[in-house]
Amino acid sequence: MRGEFRRQPVLAAVQARQRPGEDRLRAAHAVRSRRRVPGLRREEVAVLAGVSTEWYTRLEKGHIGGVSEDVLDAVARALRLDDDERAYLFDLARSSRRARRTPSRRGDVEVPPRVRWLLDSMTMSSAFVRDGRTDIVAGNPLARAVFAPMFDSATADERGRPNLARYIFLDVGARDFFVDWDAACAATAALLRAEAGREPRDRALRELVGELSARSPEFRDRWAAHDVLMRHDGVKRLRHPDAGHLELTFQSLDLPLPGRAVHDLVVYTAEPGTASEDRLKLLASWAATRSRATRPTP
Repeated sequence: MRGEFRRQPVLAAVQARQRPGEDRLRAAHAVRSRRRVPGLRREEVAVLAGVSTEWYTRLEKGHIGGVSEDVLDAVARALRLDDDERAYLFDLARSSRRARRTPSRRGDVEVPPRVRWLLDSMTMSSAFVRDGRTDIVAGNPLARAVFAPMFDSATADERGRPNLARYIFLDVGARDFFVDWDAACAATAALLRAEAGREPRDRALRELVGELSARSPEFRDRWAAHDVLMRHDGVKRLRHPDAGHLELTFQSLDLPLPGRAVHDLVVYTAEPGTASEDRLKLLASWAATRSRATRPTP
C-alpha cells in the first residue's frame, strides 16, 4: 500500500479512457500507428502536452515533485482532465514538494462550538461534519436519526464516531440502507482517493485504505479505478428501518478549519410536499424527543 500512495497512477487510468480522435492527433501524427492499448499512448500524450515521452513517463510513475505548474496544466489539457482530476494532480505535486517524507498521524481537529451550534439549529435538515477520511466528527440529532444504522454500526470507533467508508464497505447492512449502494461505494472510494492526493503521508488514511483493501473486494476494485471526487452532491435514497423510504437531496460545503484539515459540512433535506418530507419531519420529532430526554436536569 505504501507504493500505491507514492505512485498514484491516475494519469495512466485517465489516459486509458481517452479516445484518440483525428482532431486530437493531428499534432501527434508522427507517433500514430496500429494501436495495441486502449486510449491514448504515452507518446501521443507527450506530443499533445509538448513534453518528451521520457518526461511524461516519469510523471506518470509519480516523479511529480519538481514539475512546473505549466507542464502540469499542459498534461491536464492533453488528457482533458475534469476539475476534480486536475485539482488532484496539482495536489499530488504540492504534497510531493513538502520536505517531510515520514508518514505522520494527523491529530483530530476540534470542531468549534459555533459549528456545533449551527448544526443543532438545523432542526429540519440532517447535517454532519465529515473529515477527509470520511470520519463523521460532528452531527445534529436529526443526522443521528436519519443515519441511525451507521451510528449504531459495529464499524463505529470506541467513541461511537462512525466512518462512512468503513460502514459502506464493511457493514453488510449498508447494502440495504443505501438504495444505490454501488454508487455510494464508487463515490466514497473516489473521495478517499482525493484525500490521498492532498495528504499522501497521512498514516491514519494509509491504515484505513489498507484495512478496506484487505477486507473488501468491492473497495479494491474501486480503488484500482483511480477515480477522483473532491465534493459529492446530489440525491440519496435510503431504506430507513423506522421511517421507510427516504429520498433526500444533499449538499456538501467546504468548512474552513485550522491547519491543512479538509472538512465538509454535509446537509440532507427533503423536497417540500413529498412523502420523504413527512417522514423526515417524523424523524425530526423523534430526534428532538430523544435529545430532550438525554439533556441533564438543571
